[in-house]
Amino acid sequence: MIQSETLELLEWPRLCEHLATFAGTKLGAMAAETLPIPESLEQTRELLSQTQELYELENRLLGGLSFEGIQDIGDSLDRANLQGILSGEELLAIATTLSGARQLRRTIDAHADLSALNGLIEDLRTYPEIEQEIHHCIDERGKVADRASVELGNIRARMRHNRDQIYQRLQSIMQRQGNAVQEQLITQRGDRYVIPVKAPQKDAIPGIVQDTSMSGATLYVEPHAIVSLNNQARVLLALERTEEEAIRRAITKRIAEVSEDLEELLAIVTILDLATARARYSTWLQANPPHFLQRGIQDEAQSAQNHHSPGQTITLRELRHPLLVWQQQHEQGPTVVPINVVIQPQIRVVAITGPNTGGKTVTLKTVGLIALMAKVGLFIPAKEPVELPWFDWILADIGDEQSLEQSLSTFSSHIRRITRIFETMTPESLVLLDEVGAGTDPTEGSALAIALLQHLASRAQLTIATTHYGELKALKYEDERFENASVEFDEATLQPTYRLLWGIPGRSNALTIARRLGLNPEVVDRAQSLVAPGGSQEVNQVIAGLEDQRRAQETKAREAEDILGETERLYREVSQKAQSLRDREWELQHSLEQAIQAAIAEAKAEIAQVIRRLQQGNVTGKDTNQATQALNEVAQRHLPSRQKPPKPKPGFKPQVGDRVRIPQIGQTGEVLSVSEGDREVTVRFGLMKMNVSMSEIESLEGEKVDMPAKKPAAASATKVSAASETLSQKPPAQAPTVRTSKNTIDLRGSRVADAEIQLEQAIAERIPVGGTLWIIHGKGTGKLREGVHQFLKQHPQIDRYELASQKEGGTGVTIAYLK
Repeated sequence: MIQSETLELLEWPRLCEHLATFAGTKLGAMAAETLPIPESLEQTRELLSQTQELYELENRLLGGLSFEGIQDIGDSLDRANLQGILSGEELLAIATTLSGARQLRRTIDAHADLSALNGLIEDLRTYPEIEQEIHHCIDERGKVADRASVELGNIRARMRHNRDQIYQRLQSIMQRQGNAVQEQLITQRGDRYVIPVKAPQKDAIPGIVQDTSMSGATLYVEPHAIVSLNNQARVLLALERTEEEAIRRAITKRIAEVSEDLEELLAIVTILDLATARARYSTWLQANPPHFLQRGIQDEAQSAQNHHSPGQTITLRELRHPLLVWQQQHEQGPTVVPINVVIQPQIRVVAITGPNTGGKTVTLKTVGLIALMAKVGLFIPAKEPVELPWFDWILADIGDEQSLEQSLSTFSSHIRRITRIFETMTPESLVLLDEVGAGTDPTEGSALAIALLQHLASRAQLTIATTHYGELKALKYEDERFENASVEFDEATLQPTYRLLWGIPGRSNALTIARRLGLNPEVVDRAQSLVAPGGSQEVNQVIAGLEDQRRAQETKAREAEDILGETERLYREVSQKAQSLRDREWELQHSLEQAIQAAIAEAKAEIAQVIRRLQQGNVTGKDTNQATQALNEVAQRHLPSRQKPPKPKPGFKPQVGDRVRIPQIGQTGEVLSVSEGDREVTVRFGLMKMNVSMSEIESLEGEKVDMPAKKPAAASATKVSAASETLSQKPPAQAPTVRTSKNTIDLRGSRVADAEIQLEQAIAERIPVGGTLWIIHGKGTGKLREGVHQFLKQHPQIDRYELASQKEGGTGVTIAYLK
């Protein structure tokens, strides 16, 4: 009973009504209006998980989660279980509900990371075959369709033929007896077709009068000519109804067989809709998810141990009353003033003091409502982090209603309710007491209030009480489990600010208010002298000083916050400028890279032209010298020679197999050999070979070669092996490997024996000693290639052979090197 009283006192039903407006179905709205309070923390965590995942899903989906088509089919399922026959409209509602539930499942299935929602719909069955059967048999108007059965189709065809005959005969009668007919209209009375006949001329059309107009001037006559047809129409109508009933009965039976699964479907859909309503309401409130603390009744040693445990501090900053937010948004109510509720772990009782209409009761209701909201899986309208305990009971005594039926005064009503609270509460309860001890003699009421709060401090997890008794303010200084708070009052405007101040008790403002409102100063001074002996004036002066100090600290905090905001703004500006500079640097670097790539492409094109000239005929020494000169000119044009190279590191001595860099042409290659005297090395990069002076190479780390002390030979320009040696001056083994029409032989299509003859002639007649022979044999089955390789392997003039590179023909071309 006390729980239901508490819900009424906190106006919980109003909040549930607001929540119901965010539901997508009638079932969800009904569930929201009668929202049950979970009995365990595990249930609350499950509800919060659903709310959190629906909150995320709503943000991902365009338009949010849809509950279109889902209806309350509970009564229909009950009727089906009782062997009733469902109407077409009821069957259609079941079909659309199955379709809507299936669409919900598909939407959630597409988000596998939402574990709570996927677990909820895991066993959801939507019976698409039943849905299809319903849509096959019932049209969009809820009527049984002709296609539902062959028999029904035949009956309706006969009915249409019968109706056509009736219309033809009646129209013929009306044409012949036009003067006797009131108007050219065929209508029905009951299930009989009739025509309107003028009463004075009823004998002109013999028949049965089925009805009369209100004035009596018109008779609705069934001519004798169509009586038999009307009788036949009645028989067909009965047959139609019988067949329709049989069809609906068969579908209803199938639904009854799976009614338990459909009831489970309704329950799951309702849970999803309720979770969606919680998520949407939380979004509307701009609320944040709560985190539950582990707090409980502790002895003094444990309390002292946990005194500095920030993880157990109740933290509700910028907390807003949800009903006041609704009133502000929808009912043009006043602006909601947020409050800060920060309660340290050792605190068990908070005493709130201050003037009437200052917001003390609103504070109690706000804390009670958000505790209930957290229990049912709603987010809290407060700034993150939101941290509070999970209370198994929220119990309240708020208001000063008198019980006229039981002849109880305000004080008696309070005591009865507090008694029920004591009987119900547990060590994990939240107790809210408004004007504790009020309604009786102030001295006894104050003593009773102190005793009640001390009792609750040892038996309830948290108690928040409002009071006007000054004696309760001193409890904080006697027991560390007590804390003071007050609602702020603006003496300049004589109005409450509705702000909650912690650590400072409220002071009496009665005399100040009376003086400012113009009460006789003598009366006010006399009253002041009467309270002064008790020390109240000194206490009020101390409280006033504390309030001034607090306001000064808040002013400094706001100034510090402004400075911090300005600092963050400047930081963002500097970060944006730095990012802009980085972007500009990237653009310049990208432009430079593009220019370099263009230069490289141009250089490659010129080198390719040099190589093509070498491939056009017999290569002579003059040709190679010209090619070398041309390559040097390309290097001079395209390499960044004007840049001052970094100071090289001394001590490098290249060995065969080392990787070296040739800065002049910007290439890296492998050392194939080192000449006698350590003056020159042969370097290969890609398909090219180069004889390079030691002075023109460096290690990959930038180290230069230590040249011998003797007088070095003049450093020659870098030479491509194809262009660095004339055939007349260099040994045969150094001949260029450039492919020309003279050193290429095409054997494709030849047999192995014929190919051997052509190879022998080419080696003897066309290829000089130390030269290179390019053999085109194709890929095909590979037999010709194998025969060529076997021939070259055994030929005494062949030094070695290898397959060409991919761009030169790959496995379809072999390069043979002569001794």
